[in-house]
Amino acid sequence: MISKQETYKPKIKQKMKTSLMLLALLFTISIAQGQTQSDTLKSPPSKSTTIKIIVTSVMVSDQEKAFKFYTEKLGFVKKTDIPEVRWLTVVSPESPDGIELLLEPLKLQPAITFQKALFDAGIPATTFAVEDIQKTYQRLEKLGVVFKLKPTNLGMATVAIFDDTCGNLIQLAQK
Repeated sequence: MISKQETYKPKIKQKMKTSLMLLALLFTISIAQGQTQSDTLKSPPSKSTTIKIIVTSVMVSDQEKAFKFYTEKLGFVKKTDIPEVRWLTVVSPESPDGIELLLEPLKLQPAITFQKALFDAGIPATTFAVEDIQKTYQRLEKLGVVFKLKPTNLGMATVAIFDDTCGNLIQLAQK
């Protein structure tokens, strides 16, 4: 016979997963908008000491599959490819000298475990900004991209989450 506690476990797990996903979405939006308390208390650094993001990465289970998905489906273009060390980056075609996205091959078990835990918890690995989330959603859906969350208005932004086919959930956000 199944105990009451066992029948509630799936419901509690789903509620926790939903709560974590919403928390991740809200955190990502607040960071993307730069709304942290410490930012409002400090004066900005001088231009010569400002730190800028030039490369960020997303761990991928299959680098070639990821490259195909990120270029053919999402529309990024290749920026750097160093086969000897498997350094493969893509950029937005609108910003070829902008921030590079490194398609980082998973090699270590802790990274594989971390990626799976994020995915299973419904937490996006990263967020991409879009001008028109509805049009982007429709375009990607026609290309076969699987969405886990359709465009949803959260007040400060509208977001959608899709599976990148390489072990990650990716969030789109429109302010």
